[in-house]
Amino acid sequence: MTVETVTPKRRFRGRPRGRDLPPVALASLRQLLGDERSDPGLRRRDLLIEHLHAIQDAHGHLPLVALRALAAYMNLPMAAVYETATFYAHFDVVHDDQAPPPEVTVRVCDSLSCQLAGAATLKAQLEAGVDPQAVRVVRAPCMGRCETAPVVEVGHHHVLFATVEGVEAVVDTGHFHPEAIVWQRLADYRAAGGYRLLADCREGRVTVEALKETLERANLRGLGGAGFPTFKKWHFVRQEPGPRYCAINADEGEPGTFKDRYYLERSPHRFLEGALVSAWAVEAEALYIYLRDEYPGLHRVLHEAIAELEAEGLAPPGYVVLRRGAGAYICGEESAMIESLEGKPGKPRHRPPFVAQKGLFDRPTLVNNVETVYWIPLIHEKGAAWFAGHGRHGRQGLRSFSLSGRVRRPGVHLAPAGITLNELVEEYGGGMAEGHRLAGYLPGGASGGILPASKADIPLDFDTLQEAGCFIGSAAIIVLSDQDDLRAVATNLLAFFADESCGQCTPCRVGTEKMLTLLERDEWRVEELERLSQVMMDASICGLGQAAPNPVLGLLKDFRGELASQNVIVKG
Repeated sequence: MTVETVTPKRRFRGRPRGRDLPPVALASLRQLLGDERSDPGLRRRDLLIEHLHAIQDAHGHLPLVALRALAAYMNLPMAAVYETATFYAHFDVVHDDQAPPPEVTVRVCDSLSCQLAGAATLKAQLEAGVDPQAVRVVRAPCMGRCETAPVVEVGHHHVLFATVEGVEAVVDTGHFHPEAIVWQRLADYRAAGGYRLLADCREGRVTVEALKETLERANLRGLGGAGFPTFKKWHFVRQEPGPRYCAINADEGEPGTFKDRYYLERSPHRFLEGALVSAWAVEAEALYIYLRDEYPGLHRVLHEAIAELEAEGLAPPGYVVLRRGAGAYICGEESAMIESLEGKPGKPRHRPPFVAQKGLFDRPTLVNNVETVYWIPLIHEKGAAWFAGHGRHGRQGLRSFSLSGRVRRPGVHLAPAGITLNELVEEYGGGMAEGHRLAGYLPGGASGGILPASKADIPLDFDTLQEAGCFIGSAAIIVLSDQDDLRAVATNLLAFFADESCGQCTPCRVGTEKMLTLLERDEWRVEELERLSQVMMDASICGLGQAAPNPVLGLLKDFRGELASQNVIVKG
């Protein structure tokens, strides 16, 4: 009898699943990024987003084969690379069976300020006038240039006060590079006394405790939104065991906000001195700057300014690390920014622990806003009393207001803390725009709520607007007039939140989309909107979902008559 030998089937494949990686793809990637075999540091996970930017910049998109090569290059799962690339709006992932996007991309800002300035009509006109095979026209969230609305970005070039003719001229000339920025160089900043505070700190003439006391007397608070006292944040981070890090959040994505860009464009070294002093105060191992990708010109400015610091020995090579965002509003939340700095999708972390305890690379991390650290050298130079001596209506300090909307002189206006909207518009904004009458305003950007003209005498500062259901946040003031469609305002803001939700938690992911659907109806049911708002505020992980209902609640509370006159039926 013959016994047949049966060879058992192999249960596992001899090589990884998925498509083979062409050797030329990995060779091409090494030519672009460097050879990771001789420099293993290129494989660090926190460099993933920087590598994705390099590929996007080189190709104009992210071919899937390049992502497979990057996964092999960094020894990461393809799923991790793909998840990160598809999380951010500025990365265009193109699958093997898809055609790449057109060579030219025109992004039309659809933030509230740009909507008021006619962005929707402009986008439609641009779409009708271009060859879609050569130029794609897409909507984009706030670009941080609200004072020059409407804004269009062609490649990396921003067209301000955009018109169809102006955008077409840029497309025709092929000038897609960032606009030139004239900024204060290191030599000029030092000639005016710059970096004296940093030298005094490092050489022992100024102690951490003395500087903390100065900032406390000046009442300097976080100017990115939360308003937490700066000296306390230093104290909490210093209490944690080292090593520690310092991270500066320059991702001002709140619609209506552009003050950080304003200061960075004019005096990047004052900002860098304040940032380096903050890093010194917490004995940080490194200083990270997270800059939003909508500011490509500033990326070049800061890169050159950091190089000046290193050349003059004011910062060790590699100590100041500049990183690009990739189009995600959620990364303005500090823990989401930390995740992005680590090369991951920018999803907020559950707290506790707070980033002051476990932040970047799971180490204690001081996170500050650009404007917050910008003031530190000036407060030390002029004294705490100088800064705190400004203010109105019982408030102290100075505030940088990003003013846009229906005013004659939109822009960044440095004004006393506690100034009212009426005072700000008349004294700094030049009054209402021609033919417009004040109807309402957003005191803190999209998330800060909406107040009517009858409440334009409330002091604009931290802790003054809460009773009205609003907050000042980053002091992004958008002014509305009697000619504005309130339903369009509400749907614009909720569409922004629905689009920018990271999707991590159901109350925010589903709640923002559901609320947008409810607002698009002819009839608004108060009980339904308020019940949904309460769920979002109670259960969302971070401030995006918690604050998204604020403008809707403000309209329901203070604008019933105006809504009725615009044929919005409010029931309940």
